[in-house]
Amino acid sequence: MANKSKKDTTKKNNKIKKEVKEKDTNKEKITKKEIYEKNKKEKQKNKEKDFFSTTEVVIITLIALIVGIFSGTFITTKSNNKTNSKEIREFITTYTTVTNNYYKKVNKKKLVEAAINGMFDYLGDPHSIYMDEKETESFNQTMEGTYKGIGATIQQTDDGIKIVGIFKKSPAEKAGLKENDYIIKVNGKKTEGKTADETVRMIKKKDKAVIVVKRGDEEKSFDITLEVIDIPSVEGKIIEKDGKKVGIITLSIFAKNTGTQFKNELDKLEKDGMEQLIIDVRGNTGGYLDQASDIISNFMDKSHVIYQVERKGKKTKYYSTGTTTKQYKIAVLVNGGSASASEILAAALKESYGAEVIGTTTYGKGTVQTTTKLEGGASIKYTIERWLTPKGNSINETGIAPTIEVELSDDYYENPKEENDNQLQRALEEITKSN
Repeated sequence: MANKSKKDTTKKNNKIKKEVKEKDTNKEKITKKEIYEKNKKEKQKNKEKDFFSTTEVVIITLIALIVGIFSGTFITTKSNNKTNSKEIREFITTYTTVTNNYYKKVNKKKLVEAAINGMFDYLGDPHSIYMDEKETESFNQTMEGTYKGIGATIQQTDDGIKIVGIFKKSPAEKAGLKENDYIIKVNGKKTEGKTADETVRMIKKKDKAVIVVKRGDEEKSFDITLEVIDIPSVEGKIIEKDGKKVGIITLSIFAKNTGTQFKNELDKLEKDGMEQLIIDVRGNTGGYLDQASDIISNFMDKSHVIYQVERKGKKTKYYSTGTTTKQYKIAVLVNGGSASASEILAAALKESYGAEVIGTTTYGKGTVQTTTKLEGGASIKYTIERWLTPKGNSINETGIAPTIEVELSDDYYENPKEENDNQLQRALEEITKSN
């Protein structure tokens, strides 16, 4: 028995060594492309900015069960006749029992948050979640498409708080701030040891900010007045291919002002003689459904179905609100990071307009969410229905297959520039070739 045990142990150890060796070997084989894809998936998972709300469906108002906790008393409000149902009474009894009798001190706010999160865990829906006050504020700011600030994007680095982007015509640009400046002081207080979020709060504390930056070996001070900033979510340009003018519009998100930004850019490109159009929604995780509808309606008249929704077995078709149907060719660039409203746009242009969809299969987010703000400033986001393509197909968890599948090349991962973007180059080739 002892010999057998020793042999089993030796065999197990050899197996472990082999697995470790294989893992080490595999590590050496990881390419830059794999690292890029892994980071992209993590970013997609954590970012989850496909918060999908819409003005075309009725916003469900969910009155929070908990509106306050005073002197150990659990306060509720009546939203309907079933507020005092058995289930709610059990919930309240459990809460009061734990908070009053548990042997350790209980954080009541955290306990309630845990209870709400438990409800969403039960649903098993990754798109139905609870967001605390900070997450709600960040979400609202992103989805509104505007915020009050200086118009600079900052990032926490090992060397300090670094400015990594400056919005055009923003207070930051007007004042003279530049990318790669390091913010070292805000209103006389050092930013050393502060996070990017903490630095933003320091800047936004008043209507004016005195910001000291380090630029190379110099320190420079800037007096800046905060303004309401439109967050740019649309970029457009025209490039020439085989003697034809091709417009390229890139969408980063579907915020509340994205539809207006898109229309302005499209009008400009058409005025400049655009003959074909490429819409790039690669990495765009979505946003407001009504913004996707507005953008799609630029290309089709009211006879075209642009998507359907299904709720409790009932399907409803939604049509374009446009007045004319464009005649030029359109291609949509997609990848695994294209989700939600991006997929609505791609599916509508593919099935109702006849556009080419080029790239790799999309994320597969085929459900619709709405949000409800809770009294304390937090909010909940929950699924209310699923959407279908114009032809009635569900893409949930499967994604939209491109009409032309093109994997992004290793050259682009090594050196990300337009010439190495083989997905874009294939789109240009397809859209400019003769019928």
